[in-house]
This record gives sequence, C-alpha cells and structure tokens, in this order.
Amino acid sequence: MRLPLAFDPAPLVADVEALERGDWTEHFVKQNYDGEWSALPLRAQAGVSHPIQLIYAAPGVTEFVDTVWRARMPGVSAVIDAFACPIRSARLMRLAAGSVIKEHEDLDLDVADGFARIHVPIVTNADVDFRLNGARVAMAPGEAWYLRLADPHSVTNAGNTARVHLVIDLVVNDWLLRQLAG
Repeated sequence: MRLPLAFDPAPLVADVEALERGDWTEHFVKQNYDGEWSALPLRAQAGVSHPIQLIYAAPGVTEFVDTVWRARMPGVSAVIDAFACPIRSARLMRLAAGSVIKEHEDLDLDVADGFARIHVPIVTNADVDFRLNGARVAMAPGEAWYLRLADPHSVTNAGNTARVHLVIDLVVNDWLLRQLAG
C-alpha cells in the first residue's frame, strides 16, 4: 500500500552517494539471498555495538537509539522524522545488481500485531522486481510503502545498478493508521 507521503529523492541519493563500500554490513541471513545484500543502521537497538546487532532488533526489544550514521545523513534523517509514530529501527538496505532476495516471510511485521515496516526507495531501476504474495510491486524513488511482510515476498535486482531503500520499522499508532487509510 502506497502511503500518501512523498519525498524528494535528490537529497536521499546525495546521502547514499557519500557512503563508502566498507560502510555497509552484509546481511546475516545468508540463506535468504544470492549475491550481495547489505544494510547500514540509522536507528538500532540501544546498548549494542556488534554490526549485526545494529542492523537487526530482536523480538521484544523496546529501547532504540539513533546511530552515528543518522547524523551524517540529513536528507534521510528528515524522511525518518516525517513519521509521527514511534520509530523502532531504521536502516538503509542495499541489494547489489544481479542479486536476489529469496522468497521469505518476516512474521513480526504486520499492522495487526502493532508493527509496520515502511520502504522508501532511494535508488532503484526498472529491472528491480519486488514481489509480495506473487504480485509485482513497483516502487519509485521518494515514495513510501507499507508492505505486509509477514506475507511471502522476494526481490530480484536484474538491473545494472544497486537498489537502495530506506527501511523503517514503526510502532503502529493513530497517525500511521490514518496514513494507511489514506
């Protein structure tokens, strides 16, 4: 579901282009993908420092803090601030050209359970094929999407450039429910 929010992708792209290859952490669930899938934490579980713990919040975690990366990314940070609900985690997720995220389910990401994951594409290409319940979802840079990722989903990046999304995990509140009712 596309939310009634839109963001100028230019400052987001500038933030991403300022990153170095070594800034990204390889995704730790290797059986879920082929190729290169990585993340950069912007908001993470409080009190952790291991790179993998910074890109994943265990179920039941309630304390989150901004990382040093968020302060370095004013465009991306402004998008996160636009969400008037509690922000659990936020990260950039990069799927390299020629890479595939295999079909899987994220069972803890359903509005009915009080949590939502929002995708804001920053960099993409026409050959990115995001599937939710087998149906293609075409997302353009600067759009905001709620995807019920407790359902089966997959991504194929058959293009020549990486796909980068801002991925924000939120606690559902009345503001977010109004956006979803849009």
